[in-house]
Amino acid sequence: MRVLITGGSGLLGWWLTRSFVKAGYHVVSTFNTSEPPGLEGVEWKRLDITRPEQVSRIVSESKPDIIIHSAAYTDVDGCEIDRKKALEVNYYGTLWVSRATASRGARLVYISTDYVFDGLKGEYREGDEPNPINYYGLSKLLGEAASLASKDSLVVRVSGLYGYSPTGKRNFAINAVEKLLSGGVVKAFHDQFLSPTYVPELSDLIVKAVDMQAKGLIHIAGDRLSRYQQALMIADVLGVPRDRVKPVSMRELNLPAKRPRDSSLNTSRARSLGLAHKPHEEAVREFVRHYLSVKRRRVPSMG
Repeated sequence: MRVLITGGSGLLGWWLTRSFVKAGYHVVSTFNTSEPPGLEGVEWKRLDITRPEQVSRIVSESKPDIIIHSAAYTDVDGCEIDRKKALEVNYYGTLWVSRATASRGARLVYISTDYVFDGLKGEYREGDEPNPINYYGLSKLLGEAASLASKDSLVVRVSGLYGYSPTGKRNFAINAVEKLLSGGVVKAFHDQFLSPTYVPELSDLIVKAVDMQAKGLIHIAGDRLSRYQQALMIADVLGVPRDRVKPVSMRELNLPAKRPRDSSLNTSRARSLGLAHKPHEEAVREFVRHYLSVKRRRVPSMG
């Protein structure tokens, strides 16, 4: 089976590329600026998904049976400031990928987000009505609509992605572990809840979803957790004092884009299909262990 992965230079895209290679697929993966390091057995292609002629050419050349569309503009505040770019990448880019997928007769898997919801209730199910409160969420919701127009497509909603890859992509957990290791203080929202998801595991679960030919909407994510609780877990694994994690409120920061108060995802459907995310404590331990092994850092002693 041949798979084409867009956004292979991103955190999730890099791990998806690794997981599909490991699973025995012939993998073509794309990047926008530079080919990422650390992977073998991959056919790399440069792609700007905002250019439909490039998308059509890459799909035609790659001859994929499956297209995993993980390329996106994920800077939430950046999307609020540059709405044109958010629309070009997250909606129109997805539209071009969806049309090329249909022309090829391939299956499409689109990676979406918990930010399609307004955060008023949390534990959102696949059938709950989306109502994004920022432009990132809106642009990704439009991408969902473009993807679901493709026959037998799968939309995977994820939340709070974290993990390490050699691409250098930043995320909350990377920032937290580096601040704690350097003796700094981590400020984390105590009033924002989501479903933090460990990317190396997520990528393997997406391979399983593809293998079982899942379709429609599915939430694959961790359990409900606040950013503050996640940071405390990281501190515990590192063995550093908990008082170096400071709770702050979203109201204290004047961010360009609103954040949902509780965008956590209900993952009952995923669990019923054998696609459950491991417990947070286990995932955080794996994340810290992997980060320290790559960086060759020792866990500091208590105190």
